[in-house]
Amino acid sequence: MTIERFDVGTRLSEMAVHNGTVYLAGQVAADGSQDIRGQTAQVLDSIDALLERAGSDKGKLLRVQIFIADLSDFPALNEVYEKWLPAGAAPPRATVQAALAKPEWKVELVVTAAV
Repeated sequence: MTIERFDVGTRLSEMAVHNGTVYLAGQVAADGSQDIRGQTAQVLDSIDALLERAGSDKGKLLRVQIFIADLSDFPALNEVYEKWLPAGAAPPRATVQAALAKPEWKVELVVTAAV
């Protein structure tokens, strides 16, 4: 059994690959001063970059979990997210309201994808 970990820290790895599946840690915006659209775009860019490093892409998403701080931001988040998704490749998804680890964060995404 081989597990490849990326950007390993003391608390978490940004990504792990095992048996043809890519598991990402929760991705949040680097710039928490942006609105939900800006933060969502940042997070999706991070996801794209990590998936590319693993030899995958957003067309191979298996599951997406979204944690959003304020449900009133849900329509704007969906607007950015739907533009990002490839046509016909929408994965199973769950979205929940949650208090995120930093008050400036508006959204966090957890992604699983095939290689």
